[in-house]
Amino acid sequence: MKYIFVAGGVMSGVGKGVATASIGRILKSKGFKVTAIKIDPYINVDAGTMNPTEHGEVFVTEDGAECDQDVGNYERFLDENIYTDNYLTTGRVYQTVINRERNLEYNGKCVEVVPDIPNEVIGTIKRAGKKVKADFVLIEIGGTVGEYQNLLFLEAGRMMKILHPKDVFFILVSYLPVPAKIGEMKTKPTQYAVRTLNSAGIQPDMILARSVLPIDEPRKKKIAVNCNVASEDIISAPDVESIYDIPLNFEDENLGNRILKKFGLKSKPSNLLDWEKFVKKTKNVSKIVEIGIVGKYFETGHFTLADSYISVIEAIKHACFANNVKPKISWLSAESYEKDPKILSELKKFDGIIVPGGFGSRGIEGKIKAIEYCRKNKIPFFGLCLGMQLAVIEFARSACGLKDATSAEFKQISENILIDVMPEQKVLLKEKRYGGTMRLGSYNCKLKQGTKSKIAYKSELISERHRHRYELNNNYKEILEKKGMVFAGVNPESDLVEIIELPNHPFFVATQFHPEFKSSPLRPHPLFKAFIKACIK
Repeated sequence: MKYIFVAGGVMSGVGKGVATASIGRILKSKGFKVTAIKIDPYINVDAGTMNPTEHGEVFVTEDGAECDQDVGNYERFLDENIYTDNYLTTGRVYQTVINRERNLEYNGKCVEVVPDIPNEVIGTIKRAGKKVKADFVLIEIGGTVGEYQNLLFLEAGRMMKILHPKDVFFILVSYLPVPAKIGEMKTKPTQYAVRTLNSAGIQPDMILARSVLPIDEPRKKKIAVNCNVASEDIISAPDVESIYDIPLNFEDENLGNRILKKFGLKSKPSNLLDWEKFVKKTKNVSKIVEIGIVGKYFETGHFTLADSYISVIEAIKHACFANNVKPKISWLSAESYEKDPKILSELKKFDGIIVPGGFGSRGIEGKIKAIEYCRKNKIPFFGLCLGMQLAVIEFARSACGLKDATSAEFKQISENILIDVMPEQKVLLKEKRYGGTMRLGSYNCKLKQGTKSKIAYKSELISERHRHRYELNNNYKEILEKKGMVFAGVNPESDLVEIIELPNHPFFVATQFHPEFKSSPLRPHPLFKAFIKACIK
């Protein structure tokens, strides 16, 4: 296997994740088997316990790992499943080493930070590659060079280079600012980033030059001289309209074959025709469909943090382009609907409304009011996880006369708890075992004939990813069905409701699972496609 480490310089949010995903796509297009690993240098064992407003979306894999949002980009670009071993944090590595020490797996040795922590990292990297028989393993190291938090992971890369000098490659994704009052691209921050990486014992083999503009030859030469990197190994990475442009831009710079040459491999042509076709469509469609997302994780001071719902956004894009339209997405505050229900009328201007997942009681009544408005005014509605639970509560209150219908998540004591905690979860919550204990990963769902969901999937049995503790209380199924709610999908093993629909509505579908996690540019999710189709109509 060949190993490519990707680190970031100058600032956070420089684009290491999409750069890693794009490199993976290029290598895959050349016929190689590729997988990608994300390393996050925080003490949390996984991303599941972090607030999405602070950290962004929690992405869930097929086998139930709660990961950083970059893993979602890897899956979307590679069109491959990423697994638990492909996600590492400082907390998880230390936890593993401590557990092994407690189990006497170090045979009485003194266990030390170096080399035992980096060795554990190296072992996990190799195991993840072997699991899928990868030719290339891409390893993105979170954070920025110069932070002490990621030094141990850089040390793991340095040690791997010593062990396998011909099989390890380092890429630095660095930012080149263009100060408005100066009007010139500055290379000095990148020079310092390279020197900082050198101080960790690592010399980058390639630099991806991130900036608002493409890097020019004079600046390439300046970086080459000062950073000891060949000019042709400094790859231009300017801002783009869409992240899906990036593999094509890199290919224009011959990035894929430069990597192969560095590894002593023969150049190979890339087959990016399907990708090019998709990107071309994103630029040529002109008809707009307006989608409103009623959420509560996007307001952070004066800024809008779209990263909290990144998989939902990308799934909307994939489905829109498949339907030859482009999306205009608006962020709608659930809390504002609680304060002033009159502004719910703004929902009429949208072609469709999505209520995504979430936790806690904040903004809940506002979301319920938005769902009711969509139901009564025949506005296409798509509920995801919590969105499904709230759609059930709204219907029970409005159509079934159960005015106190609620969820055990919001109210412990009520006559009508329609959404209840799963029996196995009650024990976990009582013992305060929160991290990594939800219903996670992929579960089967059997679809009902004649439903919108069955027509969309064109299959009777599907599998989708979950992340929740609460489920529809089956004691209320009969009451809901009598008033017209259709249970379009049910888990065949547990009889848990996975999809609800309302007939005689343009599109009123909600899922207990997260369909957005399985959408990719070349394989848009069927339910998102059906939703956008209804929005167009």
